[in-house]
Amino acid sequence: MYVQEVEPVAGSLGLSALVAALPLLIVLVLLGGVRMKAHLAALLGLLAAALVALFAYGMPVGQTLSSAAQGATFGLFPILWIVVNALWVYRMTVRTRHFDILRRSFGRLSDDPRVQALVVAFCFGALLEALAGFGAPVAICSVMLVALGFDPVRAAVVALVANTAPVAFGAMGTPVVTLAQVTGLPLDSVASVVGRQTPLLALVVPLLLVALVDGRRGLREAWAPALACGVAFALAQFAASNYVSAQLADIAAALAGAAALVALPRARRPAPEPVRVAVLTGVRSEDLDEEDPRPEVVRAYAPYALIVIVFSIAQIPPVKDWLAGATRVFDWPFLNVVNPDGKPVGGNVFTLPVVATGGTLVLLAGLCTAAVLGVHARVAVEEWVATVRELRFAILTVTSVLALAYVMNLSGQAATIGQFVAAAGAGLAFLSPVLGWFGVAVTGSDTSANALFGALQVSAAQESGLSPELLAAANSSGGVLGKMISPQNLTIACAAVGLAGREGDLLRKVLPWSAGLLLIMCLIVLGQSSPVLGWMLP
Repeated sequence: MYVQEVEPVAGSLGLSALVAALPLLIVLVLLGGVRMKAHLAALLGLLAAALVALFAYGMPVGQTLSSAAQGATFGLFPILWIVVNALWVYRMTVRTRHFDILRRSFGRLSDDPRVQALVVAFCFGALLEALAGFGAPVAICSVMLVALGFDPVRAAVVALVANTAPVAFGAMGTPVVTLAQVTGLPLDSVASVVGRQTPLLALVVPLLLVALVDGRRGLREAWAPALACGVAFALAQFAASNYVSAQLADIAAALAGAAALVALPRARRPAPEPVRVAVLTGVRSEDLDEEDPRPEVVRAYAPYALIVIVFSIAQIPPVKDWLAGATRVFDWPFLNVVNPDGKPVGGNVFTLPVVATGGTLVLLAGLCTAAVLGVHARVAVEEWVATVRELRFAILTVTSVLALAYVMNLSGQAATIGQFVAAAGAGLAFLSPVLGWFGVAVTGSDTSANALFGALQVSAAQESGLSPELLAAANSSGGVLGKMISPQNLTIACAAVGLAGREGDLLRKVLPWSAGLLLIMCLIVLGQSSPVLGWMLP
């Protein structure tokens, strides 16, 4: 049995917290200062966490290695299982050229670039975030906007800023699932609080997008479609995350936002010529005027419809119970950890949702997609293997970060830092989103930031008398605003639109918006920790 200690270094909480923070500091410095590759920085951070656990906290070698193995296993399944299968579906649509048909369909919905930004970057980007995440929405939406005639810089900025509100529920709810796993809080509780924070961003971001596309004129002339889209998105994300399923929150929100735009006559009006001249300064793709047969258009939308159908069926109570029956819960081998009070920690037990997990459901939808699109079995397998190969460094990064997080959590390092941070008292509620924002800005992933700081936030909340669910959710909600300034996302955006080497230019354009929206989120969380907005919490 290993008993966690809070003050293992000279009986001092300050010194213990400084030592416990070393693995995180190493990762952040290597990523942000040295600009080392993310997977190498994560591996070195994992090594540092293991050494601190062994020599500062006295955790046995076997239990340290077992903690890391459990974290890496959770990174592979269910997290990366979702990402791989979602990107596999996308690769099949590209292989069959149905993705081009989808892009042309969006272009014909409206010729107003301000509405196109809402449809492509905000709504379709949210759907891509829901299905895959991890940079895919920024890359794909940037390319689509350039094909529609947007200037490359404007396209990249719009795609980066749009990739905020859906991030916490991205990749079939992976960030909040991870947050619940590492904190030991119920998934429904965490998701419901996040679902009362990020929808408020969704009310603001569409208005910001039309302003980025066409300045004050865009805001003056296109505020109605932007507001309709934002309200529909926010209401659907709130309802799904609180009353249906965290995995369906972004899918429901993306479809609701798009439906609001389609239903609004003003959104389909031709754009004034001065707007088109001022905004569409890029080279418009020549194939946008190509007519596509209606059956092929239906098949282009089919993969996303199939995913929605499969996940919706999986939420029907009898089906949900049947799927959950395959879930296996077992004691993780070579692990026997208790907290300072002598109570076993949740990490001793591992839950393996074999069927009732997003990745398996996306795989099923992908098999249906292959049949609908006419993809040969051999080609489908080739694309799946190619997807794994493409994500090999992301796989190494995610598994390393989660292994690091589990070692820190189970050894007691996170609890030490949490008690030290709790000294901020009531101010902790205001600073909590900043920690998540900083984590995502460095790692490029809300999932990774939740794995790194989720348990710390809960520990600090418990010490300061604040709601653990509130601060855990704040970590994820604040983190979504760091996505647009993360080096990984900036690099992805630049590479997608042919601006390699100009990451600094994009950073200067999006940083003020990231900081401004972060301030709003900090004020929201501060209000929710007090009677002012406390009524918003479940």
